[in-house]
Amino acid sequence: MRCHEVDYEIFGDDMQIVEVELDPGERVIAEAGAMNYMEDGIGFETKMGDGTTPTSGVMGALMNVGKRVLTGESIFLTHFDNRGQGKRRVAFAAPYPGKIIPIDMSQMGEELICQKDAFLCAAFGTTTDIAFQRKLGAGFFGGEGFIMQRLRGDGMAFIHVGGTVIKRELAEGETIRVDTGCFAACTAMVDYNIERAGNLKSMVFGGEGLFIATLRGPGTVYLQSLPFSRLANRVLQASGGGKGEGSVLGGLGDMFGDR
Repeated sequence: MRCHEVDYEIFGDDMQIVEVELDPGERVIAEAGAMNYMEDGIGFETKMGDGTTPTSGVMGALMNVGKRVLTGESIFLTHFDNRGQGKRRVAFAAPYPGKIIPIDMSQMGEELICQKDAFLCAAFGTTTDIAFQRKLGAGFFGGEGFIMQRLRGDGMAFIHVGGTVIKRELAEGETIRVDTGCFAACTAMVDYNIERAGNLKSMVFGGEGLFIATLRGPGTVYLQSLPFSRLANRVLQASGGGKGEGSVLGGLGDMFGDR
């Protein structure tokens, strides 16, 4: 099915809000709890799934719930639609400091792979599904885990990344190596794998973790400067808990400096 055509505007800098404008009958889907405000005439309903395909009985509903559980998200999505006569707006807020990225899915091959907590909202008709990494190394050792999210559609989708966002266009065979947690999203053609982070000393004391991600083109890659896990780790350390982010020796690694 073709996605609804929605207009939007993004407000703010570090704690952004995306305001989506809906014509009568248009709809947008969003993560549960993402809505910030909505104008009179906007109705909403919480459903299991994106609503693009009808569920076939109890088993179909359980399959949809299982997929959402695997990605670590709420089992529900909220559907907002314009039930009024004129244009109406509904806004969605970022969950932590970072940037909201508007994605025109028709310009991305109608498919995007992103970290499991990146999806914020999208035009109705966008499908949200799980994406298993093609290589087990990426699954077992990558900072984003074995399961990621796959978005499909030809309309607008909005994802949220932590800190500053960097967009890279990789040519055929071009490779970039990044911290596993700093990978945010990529188009489906990008090859994603995990490599060991240097020698044993670098792995233990380098503070960069045990593995790094290797992304190989062609395709588009989005990187984030502040993964939520890193932000949470810093807050935990400041409160007196935590044992360090990258070093397997925990607090001992802090003796050699922290980035």
